[in-house]
Amino acid sequence: MTESTIAASGEGAAQPAAVVLPLLVVAVIAAFLLSVALGPIPITLSEIGAALTGGPVDAMLRDIILDLRIPRSLMGLAVGAVLAVGGTAMQGLFRNPLADPTLIGVSGGAALAAASFIVFGASLAFIPDGLRLYAMPVAAFLGGIIVVLVIQRLAQRDGHTDIATMLLAGIAVNAVVMAGIGLLTFIGDDTQLRTINFWMLGSLGGSGWGPLSAVGPVSLLVVLACLALARVLDGMMLGEREAQTLGFNVETAKRLLIVAVAAGVGTAVAFCGVIVFVGIVAPHMVRIAIGPAHRPLLIGAALLGGILMLLADTLCRLIVAPAELPIGIVTSLLGAPFFLALLIGRSRTQSV
Repeated sequence: MTESTIAASGEGAAQPAAVVLPLLVVAVIAAFLLSVALGPIPITLSEIGAALTGGPVDAMLRDIILDLRIPRSLMGLAVGAVLAVGGTAMQGLFRNPLADPTLIGVSGGAALAAASFIVFGASLAFIPDGLRLYAMPVAAFLGGIIVVLVIQRLAQRDGHTDIATMLLAGIAVNAVVMAGIGLLTFIGDDTQLRTINFWMLGSLGGSGWGPLSAVGPVSLLVVLACLALARVLDGMMLGEREAQTLGFNVETAKRLLIVAVAAGVGTAVAFCGVIVFVGIVAPHMVRIAIGPAHRPLLIGAALLGGILMLLADTLCRLIVAPAELPIGIVTSLLGAPFFLALLIGRSRTQSV
């Protein structure tokens, strides 16, 4: 396949993308409004409009809309988008439709660092009280980045990042990380164990304008960075050597993709915990609809990832209201059957 063939494949995806992407935009708006409106306290669209425009609305409802639900819904969009885009990028990088950001260790490293802070953070007296709210997210982010750097270093061979070695290193390091989390849950008390378990299942409950100011810009930058590398991902579908013959700087692209995904997913996990399956499900659903060309695929995955997060979070708030389920339970219940169907479909295809 030549570079002109890659361009032709992108043009072939343009027609379905021209239909699917606008529909996804409409679905994002609908899911956002549902997320703001539905909850233990139902809110009408007119009340949402009044709160946004300064119209007459109950003061408590205005506070709920502006300070709780809108930043939470925006956080869902940002986290869903960056997880889905990270999954798309990793599937292109590993040339494996079952890949997701957990393979490079970012989620596991963040989880280990967060669990460590939950168990030992109270003894860190040097952290000012005003900064303790953000201390665990910072620790989780750094933990994710450090593990990614370790895995990348293990996969380096003469300045070349070997993807197969990186995959195996990721599996091994993730196993060590999970063992560390298991040890921390053993030595922690009941309250700490409950906190670790809840964080490991993910939640948007801690969302606010402060956390959103960190997650939102990073998510946007990651999506833009992956879009800028979309043609390289298209070329890498053929293999690294073939992509190099097409003039792409594959090694630089791999490093940029790994850093971008690590930063985006690390930030999301740091503030919202570990949320699974979005990075696998969203890219596949969009790929089925519009094809493999990465530019429309990344845009569609970002939109669908946001939709899935908003719908899952809305269900979390409604199923056991006024309590709240961890969002990872809902995404697992929705994503696991899709993942199994994907595996069955692949095995049937390979057996033909």
